[in-house]
Amino acid sequence: MSVTNEQVRHIAKLARIAMSDEELERLVPELNNILGWVEQLGEVDTDGVEPLTAVIPNTLRLREDAVTDGDCRDAVLANAPVAEHGFFAVPKVIE
Repeated sequence: MSVTNEQVRHIAKLARIAMSDEELERLVPELNNILGWVEQLGEVDTDGVEPLTAVIPNTLRLREDAVTDGDCRDAVLANAPVAEHGFFAVPKVIE
């Protein structure tokens, strides 16, 4: 697969990138090289190869799920200008 100057100009227009004719002439061979490399990758036999998320095995270090604080609702609500029934009270907003 290869791209033409018109296709690159159309892609640049869709991406809203202003390109001169000189830049287009330089970009066409680069894009064709990239597409050739992608086609070459498509020819690689990957049967029996499991997909990877990373090259090296990574495991997350998990912390113990323990409650370190809590049951401090009254202390938190002490900072509220108005609290009612264990909740922050806010004025009603109706438009």
